[in-house]
Formats: sequence, C-alpha cells, structure tokens
Amino acid sequence: MDQSMNVNVRSEIGKLEGVILHPPGYEVENMTPKNAERSLYSDILNLSVASREYSQFWGVLQRITRTFQVQDLLADILANEKIKQNLLDKICRFEQRPEVLEHLLGLSPEEGARQLIQGVVEKKDTLTKYLNKERYALRPLHNFFFTRDASMSVLDDVLIGRMANDVRERESFIMEAIFDYHDLFKTRTVNPLNRKKLDPATSIEGGDVLVARDDILLIGNGSRTTSQGIDFILEELIQQKEEQRHIIVQELPHHPESFIHLDMVFTLLGENECMVYEPLILKTNKYQTVHIHIANGRVAEIKEEENIRSALSKLGMDLKPLYCGGRKDSWIQEREQWHSGANFFAVAPGRVIGYERNVYTLEEMNQHGYEVIRAKDVLKDRVEPEQYEKYVIALDGSELPRGGGGARCMSMPVNRRPVKD
Repeated sequence: MDQSMNVNVRSEIGKLEGVILHPPGYEVENMTPKNAERSLYSDILNLSVASREYSQFWGVLQRITRTFQVQDLLADILANEKIKQNLLDKICRFEQRPEVLEHLLGLSPEEGARQLIQGVVEKKDTLTKYLNKERYALRPLHNFFFTRDASMSVLDDVLIGRMANDVRERESFIMEAIFDYHDLFKTRTVNPLNRKKLDPATSIEGGDVLVARDDILLIGNGSRTTSQGIDFILEELIQQKEEQRHIIVQELPHHPESFIHLDMVFTLLGENECMVYEPLILKTNKYQTVHIHIANGRVAEIKEEENIRSALSKLGMDLKPLYCGGRKDSWIQEREQWHSGANFFAVAPGRVIGYERNVYTLEEMNQHGYEVIRAKDVLKDRVEPEQYEKYVIALDGSELPRGGGGARCMSMPVNRRPVKD
C-alpha cells in the first residue's frame, strides 16, 4: 500500500491530513545563559518540563492525523550514501567546518541524524581547539522544535526558508533534503538559495507565511522576513502566470521579540473567524498593511489597506475577529500576546490548539462558541473532541511558550483537505 503523501495546503484551516513535528530534545538542554542570546532565546528552557508539555501536543495530533518526525525522516534519507554525502558536504561547507565531514560520514543514519540536530561535539585534538571554549563543532539546533519556520507548504510546493539567522540555516538544509529525497512526500521545493542572483538581505521564515486561500497569501514583514524575501515570493508567483493571486503584507515591529512572526499576532481559526492582537491588527498604528495584486503574470497593483481584515473582506473573506487577551484590558492583551496568545493551530475549521495559560483568550473563544478542552483530558479519554462542532484544545504551557512560539510554530502541515469539497 502506497503511504506517500502529496503536499497540498490551500488554507490554514482545512482538515489536517499530515504534519511534521520535532519534539524538543537534548539540543534544547545544550544551552547556557551565555549562548542563549546567540541561540535566539531570551532564557534557557527546562527540557523535562518542555518535553512533558510537548508530548501533549504530539499526543493530541497523533489522535487526529498522520504525524512525522524530523529526526526519523532525516535518518531515512541518510541511509542513501549519495544523499548523505551531498547533504553533509553542503552543511559542512556552509558552516565552514569541512574537517567534520569525515566524522559525520562514518556515523550510522540514526546517529548522524541525531548529531546533526543535537550538535557535533568538538574533538579537542589541537591546542587551538583545546583552548577554544566552544563545545560544539556544529552547534545544536535549539530552535528546531519550531518546525514551521524552515519550510512552508504553499499549495503543492514547499517553500524552503531562508533563515534570518545563520544559526538556523541547517534546519532549512535538512527540510529541503527531506522533501527532495524522501519517498513519503511528493512535491517540488523552492529555495531562495538556489537562485543565482539572490539579494543577500533576503530572508523568509514560515511563521510569517499564512495561506488564507488558494489565491491569497498573508505575509509578515519584520525582523525574520524581509521585503526582499517577500519580493522573492512575489517573483515566484508572477512566474506561475495564474489569472489572479494576492499577497497581503503586514508590517511588524522589530521589537519586542514576541512580534517576530505574523502568526504571533494573527491566525485563522475557521471559515469566518480569526484571532487577532488588536493593537497591531485592528487599531490605528504606524505599521502598514499592503495589498499586492498579481494578474496574468504581472503586478497589477500595489496599494495600502486599512488592515488585514479589511483587505480580506474586499476579496470575499469576511472574518469576525476574536481578541487575544479578550477586550477589556490592553495590559492583559499584551501579556497574553507575549506568551503566544494569538498563535493557534487549526486541525479543521473551528477546531484549534493553543496554550491553556492564556485564560482571557480562551474565555473570549468560549464566548464565541468554542468548547475549551484540556489536552490532558483528551489523552486520558475523558473528553471526545469530535462531539463538538468548535473547540480549542488547551495545552499545558509553562515552559514551551518561553521558547517564543505556540502550536502553529511547532507544526509543519504537509496536507489539508479542501475547506469546501
């Protein structure tokens, strides 16, 4: 029986058929206060607590859809010697550590996959290396449990992230190799790094790219996805020469760090509902919303819009906003946004996953018909989510949110059913 899966994502909310995950491992524990900032963290995480919380997320998704793990997929493709040689050579050249290649080539596929993610320990065989305080020849991928960023399913293709920080670029190399070479997935990858004349300012991360409809992309423009990165996506869409395509760009603050991606301030919940961080998305502020209209292989118009909701309404998507942190207190909104209160992952229209700690956000959702279900109750068979038309499954979230992301950040969908068959 063919277990392969076509990549097909034409919305943020269609029933989930397959998703790629990466449970946090020792790469998260291999972090110190000194290297936390370099690793894009403001604090270090407790692995045992983070793993326990993540197991709820993974366990819930296993009951809903097919799940795949990055480390398993990577080990599978490393079993092919040609693929192994090509990928490892690419990584070692990019990270300027060619002397590590021989060591990696001698490892089993499983151990090679582990070390590529958890880090390759420096062999202290010279005085220079002995005196160097760096523990790793190839650093651990501390951020890889946020699988959303390094690759994005957009319609039938996978857009490979051009990460804003070189410390994460190995994630993109790994995801590109998985989609190019693993028998499970049928797709085409699009990688900015494969373009001969690439603007060095180009960066694209998956937290900034939302598929609103098969003809509409929402893209955040901030510290992780640059205007040059969005221009790369624009050029790719122009080349496809579709009759009508739309990109709605939302400018984001570069500080504080909770605004790193669009999905930290805006996510889609159902056919007619979205979650918004009101101060940025709906209130008057200095951050522009820009609509790029592409028609028949050319840019027909670029114009400013009032906000994302207004722009989508003009395209026939009328969305009722639900408010991150509720509507009563701007301080509460700010606090809950900081802990990914706007970051929800839809497994079907009106059926989403988020953090339990954002109590005012969940209260807001409950007032709009969402049954609030604790993840631990689902896993203990105390509650059957399918009996509810709309629900939010609430994950324990004391440690994971400190990594700077929510349920959408931790998931990379590869296939969704059409919203309307």
